[in-house]
Amino acid sequence: MEYRYIGRSGLRVSPICLGTMTFPGQCDEKSAFAIMDKAYAAGVNFYDTAELYPVPPRVDLAGQTEEIVGRWLKTKPRESIILASKVAGAASGWFVPPVRHGLTAMDRFHIERAVEGSLRRLGTDYIDLYQMHWPDTVVPVEETMEAFDRLVQSGKVRYIGTSNDTAYGTAKALAASHYKGLARFESIQNNFSMLNRRFMDELATLCRQEQISLLPYSPLGGGVLSGKYNQAEISGGRFADYFKSPNARQRLMAARFVNDKTLASTQRYLKIAADAGLDPVTLAAAWSKQHDFVASTIIGATRPEQLDASLAAMELTLSAEVMAACDAVHADILYPMG
Repeated sequence: MEYRYIGRSGLRVSPICLGTMTFPGQCDEKSAFAIMDKAYAAGVNFYDTAELYPVPPRVDLAGQTEEIVGRWLKTKPRESIILASKVAGAASGWFVPPVRHGLTAMDRFHIERAVEGSLRRLGTDYIDLYQMHWPDTVVPVEETMEAFDRLVQSGKVRYIGTSNDTAYGTAKALAASHYKGLARFESIQNNFSMLNRRFMDELATLCRQEQISLLPYSPLGGGVLSGKYNQAEISGGRFADYFKSPNARQRLMAARFVNDKTLASTQRYLKIAADAGLDPVTLAAAWSKQHDFVASTIIGATRPEQLDASLAAMELTLSAEVMAACDAVHADILYPMG
């Protein structure tokens, strides 16, 4: 097993990370335990969660994902697990965080409240990687980084990272840490897949120059790259539900992921996978982790058997020919996601 360092930290992680946002919204605790056990047995040592999970966010379920992960964590040696979680941060364009009455911010009060809640629900006295789930454009970044630094100095958090961030926001945070002598972001967790390559511009350059690792989420493009939305009859998938949702934001998100151009790209990726003798899920996960700025690609599941294709990518290196074929699809078909 190849273990990779996250940024300049001492965290060594498997090239595949298990995301937990489907617990318990899309699967019960027994299934969640089976999924985590299967990943652990395959060599996955990196698990990612958040205070607002599961997704879609719901006030009545927020925090339950961490509770499930915490109960499972007690069945394993704690130091064999690299555990990541997130503080909700400011409201995003897609939803209002279902914690602290939606009045979240990246200030000292909210960061300290969030980490204490996460530690309690996870049943541990430290979190290996603590991340800002969404940037805050109002609270000065210096205050945010000072609050994170206090967590590192206290031993409650080993390292810190950001998520859903921009090159500008990440660079500004790095500058604040540098000039004030504070703990710095070692990772960034952003959307990255064959259907969403926006990261491969300024952010990729920033990661390379500053030794920050990307932890890509949604390597399947929200499940689109599995090919399930290319079928004549769609029998499941969250975007199928989102298209029928009364929530305008959910319908907009579905259209962003599932549209004529992304489906046309996916059709060609499906052929590339078939010609290479690969499951399309394996192709997508392997492509995501095969970039020098990536430490670990985050996958998810609602049933244990869904892990098989993603885990098959863990020690797979795609040929130069396959990578070139994937790049050709992107060059031919440009779409709103990047």
